[in-house]
Amino acid sequence: MSKEITSRETDYSQWYNDLVLKGGLADYSAVRGCMVIKPYGFALWENMRDQLDRMFKETGHVNAYFPLFVPRSFLEKEEGHAEGFAKECAVVTHYRLKANPDKKGELMVDPESKLEEELIVRPTSETVIWNTYRDWIQSYRDLPLLINQWANVVRWEMRTRLFLRTTEFLWQEGHTAHATAEEAVVETRKMLDVYEDFVENWMALPVIKGVKTANERFAGAVDTYCIEALMQDGKALQAGTSHFLGQNFSKAFDVKYLSRENKQEYVWATSWGTSTRLIGALVMAHSDDEGLVLPPKIAPLQVVIVPIFKGEEQKALIDQKAAEIISELKALHISVKYDDSDNNRPGWKFAAYELKGVPVRMALGARDLQSNLIEVARRDTKEKLSVSIDGIAGYVKQLLDEIQENLVNRARAYRDAHITPVDNWEEFKQVLNEKGGFISAHWDGTSETEDKIKEETKATIRCIPLDNPQEEGLCIFSGKPSRERVLFAVAY
Repeated sequence: MSKEITSRETDYSQWYNDLVLKGGLADYSAVRGCMVIKPYGFALWENMRDQLDRMFKETGHVNAYFPLFVPRSFLEKEEGHAEGFAKECAVVTHYRLKANPDKKGELMVDPESKLEEELIVRPTSETVIWNTYRDWIQSYRDLPLLINQWANVVRWEMRTRLFLRTTEFLWQEGHTAHATAEEAVVETRKMLDVYEDFVENWMALPVIKGVKTANERFAGAVDTYCIEALMQDGKALQAGTSHFLGQNFSKAFDVKYLSRENKQEYVWATSWGTSTRLIGALVMAHSDDEGLVLPPKIAPLQVVIVPIFKGEEQKALIDQKAAEIISELKALHISVKYDDSDNNRPGWKFAAYELKGVPVRMALGARDLQSNLIEVARRDTKEKLSVSIDGIAGYVKQLLDEIQENLVNRARAYRDAHITPVDNWEEFKQVLNEKGGFISAHWDGTSETEDKIKEETKATIRCIPLDNPQEEGLCIFSGKPSRERVLFAVAY
């Protein structure tokens, strides 16, 4: 098959689009800025979602669902939150259409259906959830309240890219309530650790944990913690955030509890979330010019077996052996497909599954049956080996583990090689333009300097790493004293 994939070196942006479209993950939709997630892409999201959901429940969280629509007055109650999301809101003003009497077949807004209060299509759910929590929380016995929601949200983006930034996307958002600030901070850090665990051990993508500056903080948060990943083009991508909200939302919505000391106290809040943007990160971190490269732990399909035969007699023998292998693989909870369709030749199938990033491809022919061997090809290194059919399931299980480990080690080596300490402004610009990646540099701690660096270079402070070593130095831009280095990068 002709893949016609643009190379990374030629045009990284087009390479990414080619993989998403031709790899069968998603497609453009008729609605501006929105995407259609295709079955293969949705299967990938389901695997990611299901594992994250297990991890959330293991930490004591339960799922619920809240309305898609948020009354405008709710959004306005927390000033910082309202200001942060105002420009991204889609607003519902009417609830009915009617036939246009002047033009047959055309519909028009019914002016009599104007809403008394405008509704915002959910950009995030803090406000509608905290309005609900006011009724759910009465005393310390109701705390902590640990709730997660799987949902879609709408943020009206001017420039969109499949998975990375779309007007509508899928995500999860946790919203928890606590009796003390200390408990809420522990929750915030705990969920950041959950995200790190998932992204590194399931997506095979190493991340740096840190806290955002005031400029980059979530609207309405006291502190925003994040995990930052590095893509193959040297740009950073925020892979998940966890926010300590303090009492901002409990005060805005008057959510109090009766303490053990019989006093009325405002509760302390957190929120945390990650989204289908992770699929974009996955594509950009691991894939190559031949197609997608997917980590075995979350790949929709881990193994494909392609028969090679001449005539129905050969095929019958291969079918029988393939069925035995498939049974052994499934007993080890390995997802496998036997592609004996007759619409394309084996070479076409090989290329198709390479494009889709299936971790292991196996080819079984008549000669293989005679020699009791099967060809096994791994997607990450493209290495091919002839392996004994005896014990093949155990071999494949071990191979999948090796592929998973190789992907994370490869991504970590790239990430670590692209963390560059610099000590002056000229060196900063040179590294940013010629090498990219994370730049470790001193910053004077002011929003003014942060804004000027972004204005001149498009680089932002991705995070202040957690447990950051204190180091006296001078800000690379202003020359003012600095107590620690922070990580800069150009980001998606």
